[in-house]
Amino acid sequence: MNKLENLWAGWRKEYLSLNNSGNDSDNSEKTLFEGIDQSQLSDQETFVIEKRELTMVLLNVYPYTSGHLLVVPRRPVETLAGLSSEEHDSLWKMVTDATTTLQEVFSPEGINVGLNQGVAAGAGVPDHLHVHVVPRWSGDTNFTTVTANTRVIPEALIDTWTRISAVWPREN
Repeated sequence: MNKLENLWAGWRKEYLSLNNSGNDSDNSEKTLFEGIDQSQLSDQETFVIEKRELTMVLLNVYPYTSGHLLVVPRRPVETLAGLSSEEHDSLWKMVTDATTTLQEVFSPEGINVGLNQGVAAGAGVPDHLHVHVVPRWSGDTNFTTVTANTRVIPEALIDTWTRISAVWPREN
């Protein structure tokens, strides 16, 4: 039987509590991504790369690899079918921009694009649809992931945010 190991990461509490920040009585009803979007924190502190009218892109603070991005509709919807046609177009345009940017910044051997719709599909934030865009390299899942259930991320999130932000294609 495997022994459960704990890795204490107190810094995660602040990020996860963004949906409960502020004095608005309705804040408890906000999704994590609404909390990030509406927070008074800087984009650098929340790792937001860009906010467009209908969508935003940010770093996943629990990445599979360096450069793991989340593309999110700014309006909380649970399913792809819940998106308006304008949100759909904006979401997939931003996914395309994410893949192009990751290719330029990291030169990965491949890129995974996917979403988990619903808890049964593995959605960590099931009440707010989001698309994962993950750069991949041969061998990026090594023995530490397999034997220790731990990922080694070779770059600090702020460094990744800075590199991606510098080349991200801004909309006018």
